[in-house]
Amino acid sequence: MRAPQSRTKSGTVSGRLPWALLAVLVLAQICYPLTGGATRAGLTVATVVLGWLLSVGHALLTRGVRTAVALVAVVTGGGFAVEAIGVATGFPFGSYDYSGELGPKLAGVPLIIPLAWTWMAWPAWLTAVRLVRSRVARIALSAVGLAAWDLFLDPQMVAEGYWTWLDATPALPGLPGIPVSNYLGWLGFAVLLAVALRPLAGPSVDRVDGRDAPMFALYLWTYASSVLAHAVFLRLPASALWGAAGMAVAAVPLAVTLWRARQDRAGTPEPAPRVDAPA
Repeated sequence: MRAPQSRTKSGTVSGRLPWALLAVLVLAQICYPLTGGATRAGLTVATVVLGWLLSVGHALLTRGVRTAVALVAVVTGGGFAVEAIGVATGFPFGSYDYSGELGPKLAGVPLIIPLAWTWMAWPAWLTAVRLVRSRVARIALSAVGLAAWDLFLDPQMVAEGYWTWLDATPALPGLPGIPVSNYLGWLGFAVLLAVALRPLAGPSVDRVDGRDAPMFALYLWTYASSVLAHAVFLRLPASALWGAAGMAVAAVPLAVTLWRARQDRAGTPEPAPRVDAPA
């Protein structure tokens, strides 16, 4: 009789560490509306760093070094490059300028900004893989899933004074101070990120399994908590509505798919125990 294999230490770490980081991230985000001023700015930086560590750490633990390096190179590196171009030229987002409240800057860009791209790009990609099969559909859905987050993020950060748009017209109804070009720029760049990530990260990013539950939880938490925070605590009802509609394209099907899978598992009877006949 073959003895069952015990779980390895590395397997335990790879399973528990993303959940632990997610718990800390959630706690930090809950504290955000309860703070203000320099404390809130510091908490913003800490939250972005935690989100980056969570996504990159999950990619490393579940897909290996190649995927983690590709994620950092494509999204963190690419995010910094496009932000530096944007600050210098106004393309592709529009003309804007960062304040000094988000920490050190390089080429006019706070160093935490490209980390935020990475934080949400990874769960958005895995969500697309979970929901659709074709590569084109995955690129489109992951891009929308990432870019729609900015319908929450930009109004919140502009309200805090972390960056300012020099020309905010035309703007979406109810979201003054932010040009439509910003959201279109995010969407276009998110498409480029998704196109580049798959060939560099390898075939492992085309599959999802139980190890990806923390990333799905992260995406759904970001969606639900952002709607609640903007509608109630931050008093930004318009961005609550726009963000709820935008991220729903990916978040609602993900929630339904995960709920149905859970129901299917709950309805599957346990296999009968094997009884060996006496010798």
